[in-house]
Amino acid sequence: MTDGSKTGAEDSAMAGPLLVASAVSGGVRVLTVSGEIDHHTGGTLREALGASGTAHPRVVADLRRVSFMDSSGINILISAHRSLTEAGGWLRLAAPSAPVLRTVQIVGLDAVIDCHPTVDQALDR
Repeated sequence: MTDGSKTGAEDSAMAGPLLVASAVSGGVRVLTVSGEIDHHTGGTLREALGASGTAHPRVVADLRRVSFMDSSGINILISAHRSLTEAGGWLRLAAPSAPVLRTVQIVGLDAVIDCHPTVDQALDR
């Protein structure tokens, strides 16, 4: 008889991949993120944000295709915000999906990192 609990490996397999596409627009790196951001998938986002480095210290993270984000994602975004700010740039969040926006607002991340309803608005400021 099983209790229905899952192992870490099963959780990771069920979470699915996190995809991050990167483009540059007017000297700003735009990361389009798709999937779920959690403990198992967050490394992909961390690497993409870290790859910005000093060449493109201004980054917009398009979160409209992110269906879930836990505290791991919040910590990754805060760390990237600090690193990019220290490099003379910034991180802006764009078009977060409803569940992600709720998380961002509950923890007050939108008071720390600029959050915009669209990518164009995030790029325009």
